Amino acid sequence: MEQFIQGMPKAELHLHIEGTLEPELMFEIGERNGVSIPFASVDEVRKAYEFTDLQSFLDIYYAGANVLLKEQDFYDMTWAYLQRVHAQNVRHVEIFFDPQTHTDRGVPFETVITGIHRALEDADRQLGISSRIIMCFLRHLSGEAALATLEQALPFKHLIVGVGLDSSEVGHPPSKFTAAFDRARDEGFLTVAHAGEEGPPAYIWEALDLLHAKRIDHGVRCVEDDELVDRLRQERIPLTVCPLSNVKLCVYDRMEDHSLKRLLDAGLCATVNSDDPAYFGGYMNENFLAAQRGLDLTRDEVVTLARNAFEATFLEPARRDALLKELDDYVAAG
Repeated sequence: MEQFIQGMPKAELHLHIEGTLEPELMFEIGERNGVSIPFASVDEVRKAYEFTDLQSFLDIYYAGANVLLKEQDFYDMTWAYLQRVHAQNVRHVEIFFDPQTHTDRGVPFETVITGIHRALEDADRQLGISSRIIMCFLRHLSGEAALATLEQALPFKHLIVGVGLDSSEVGHPPSKFTAAFDRARDEGFLTVAHAGEEGPPAYIWEALDLLHAKRIDHGVRCVEDDELVDRLRQERIPLTVCPLSNVKLCVYDRMEDHSLKRLLDAGLCATVNSDDPAYFGGYMNENFLAAQRGLDLTRDEVVTLARNAFEATFLEPARRDALLKELDDYVAAG
């Protein structure tokens, strides 16, 4: 099973590019930019990755992002991630970035998006990895701030397929961002939203009804609401689940308690993703392997998770169908 998972073609749909900043690269970029890091060594950084909840993670996450100042920094971070997932046979990525994390520090929006996009273009040419970019609003900030960020993004809308919602969930319902998402849809952006990770199932309802989300990021708490599960199944709304992240942030005490198997058993379009892999102990293969072992997933269930992800992409049909065929051919050969 481990060998099968490692070679299986995959798509990643829930990945915060700032969350791929490994401590070694964090120190390297910090040194060249003259930015000090509140840790003495790489080992000390890794020892700090003992989170008790989402907020304790975000405190370190935002501190790490402070080293990112120049276009080359964003390129290097993105390229390092792409090389890692290429080795894990990830064939398509749809990555999140948080412009407010950087623009609020004085880093121009153009610097951020250009560095990320350049690395993705190189990955398409050199590694055969296709991609899409999704811009996320920070939900602990105001709806007005989200609208202002959307205005900054408009000159680069040809590079961005959609908008999302991330950061601290509890106390910041999707309804807080209705105006920003309405405007984004008017501008042609697709919409996704984090909901039902630490927040209640009601947040998933709001993401669907008020933000018109095409995908729900996380969504694992939907199992607490039978009516919601029925709706997600009937409308075939994808859930971008992040197993290691959920355990690391104590959404579940252990992998054996995770709801992923229940989502599959309910016929939902669940997928596996890595979220912030530098902080949560694993990229795509590690997440698939941990979920498979912890939940005793069958080979067919593992393949279903991979197929769901390809079907849930924002790709044009020809590329999506080619990737699905690649997966089917791999399964048939295995």
